[in-house]
Amino acid sequence: MGATLGGLVRPAVDSPPRVSGAAVAGLRVLVGLLWLYNVAWKQPPDFGEDTGSGLFGSTADAVEHPVFPPYSWIVEHVVLPNFAAFGWLVLVVETLLAVLLLTGTLVRPAALVGVGQSLAIGLSVAGTPGEWPWAYWMMIGIHVLLLFTASAHTAAVDALRAEAVPGRSRPAPVRLLRVWGALVGLTGAVAFVLAVDEDPLASAGSQLGGADLSVSVGSYNLVGALALVSVGALMLLAAQLGRRDIALAATIVAVLAAVSLYAQLSRADVWLGGSNTSAAFFLCAAVVSGATANLLNRSSRMEGSRHGTARQA
Repeated sequence: MGATLGGLVRPAVDSPPRVSGAAVAGLRVLVGLLWLYNVAWKQPPDFGEDTGSGLFGSTADAVEHPVFPPYSWIVEHVVLPNFAAFGWLVLVVETLLAVLLLTGTLVRPAALVGVGQSLAIGLSVAGTPGEWPWAYWMMIGIHVLLLFTASAHTAAVDALRAEAVPGRSRPAPVRLLRVWGALVGLTGAVAFVLAVDEDPLASAGSQLGGADLSVSVGSYNLVGALALVSVGALMLLAAQLGRRDIALAATIVAVLAAVSLYAQLSRADVWLGGSNTSAAFFLCAAVVSGATANLLNRSSRMEGSRHGTARQA
């Protein structure tokens, strides 16, 4: 106990690399969940313009409650007159932030975009009554931290990319694929149970998470749940067998599920019962399975080569 307390009060000037890497990776995942939750209310095709709510309402706050007048002028004269295009841009940017940060892919470019997006949000709403401006300062600060630290050292596609360069040992993509396969499959299983208890084919499926805590991995009906289970099962099978083709199959199924959601979100009938968050979660699975697919056969061949050498010896 004494040693533990002593470690806590020591000057915070160094820490074991593995511990600090895991801690900053946890922060990366946390801010990824922030973006994953917040894409849900960016609703195409009008993004709230008809009712003055949603993304349109928060963007218009930059004009009604200016934080930085030149930015307010740009919003009033450039953004609002072309709001449909702006809404799609915001949806794409925030979806990419969620997917790239959660999967640990191209983290530094994503963090740089996150700084800009956090600043833009702050300039839009920080002056609105009831807002807490420090929330946006902290969002900017978190992304700056991710930009300049090894936040993709753990549980990240970037870690596999780094290990795959010539002269370094080959990566072990199986672990990342297995973890994400288990996560996606478990999410699908929970969604399946919830969907059976409610309307199995509802266009707005059961949400996995809650608005009270602002955390969610999407909503799914029975079909959406089965799609998640299928993707998770394919990822786990690919990891178990070291099969590139199975990992690519998981990628294709996940991408098709995401595309179907985006194609239907402006309609009343959504086949998978999902949201923008659901589509982004499918894209996370697609990125991990796609990124690891080319590495699986390499790892399997090297493993077989090592066993063969050992037998000859």
